[in-house]
Amino acid sequence: MRKQFFTSADVMIQATGNGGKIVGMCGQRNPYGKVGVIEEDAMADILIYNKNPLEDVAVTGNYKNNLKLIVKDGKVHKNTL
Repeated sequence: MRKQFFTSADVMIQATGNGGKIVGMCGQRNPYGKVGVIEEDAMADILIYNKNPLEDVAVTGNYKNNLKLIVKDGKVHKNTL
């Protein structure tokens, strides 16, 4: 529904990036440590799709067919690459 008002990239930022910024603003109450980056000692989950969701966010709606890799808490939960 948001695609009529925002680009796919804007929708992805709203869904993921803004939440990470808000968690980072919690200071000492932040239970996750570093978020929003992929680097050593940072909390990061990784999703890889077969198409670029920044170009068409609708690709995330059909996750059964389009989501190829899920890494959560450093463990691979799905890998069909």
